[in-house]
Amino acid sequence: MPAQLTIMIVDDSRIMRNTVKGIFTGLESYCDFVEAQDGKEALSQLQTGMVDLVLLDWNMPRLSGIDFLKQVRTMEKYKNLPIIMVTSEAAKTNVIEALKNGATDYITKPIKLDLFKQKLAKLHLFRM
Repeated sequence: MPAQLTIMIVDDSRIMRNTVKGIFTGLESYCDFVEAQDGKEALSQLQTGMVDLVLLDWNMPRLSGIDFLKQVRTMEKYKNLPIIMVTSEAAKTNVIEALKNGATDYITKPIKLDLFKQKLAKLHLFRM
């Protein structure tokens, strides 16, 4: 289990990015955070460093979360990178589309802390 994880939070809302970061304060792991306000910025940042987990919103300007997901999953280097959609898009068709395109998991906003922790625990990246 890595001692230091790098988590990329991709969301066009700074408040949401800060909320997601705040969730990790209760975990017994030290995390570094990389933030991006859209998929285009996230793609650029992904190329510059190692990321252990991506938390990805769906609706963003310039490049949506689903389009980011599709592009990343075509890259051999990132085929096993855990990517969890964290979005207000709750329709079953959206969940299915994200999972078919390689999302590791799917969480709807507002984030329920217990459910979020359960989904993270399945990744075996954190001590819960």
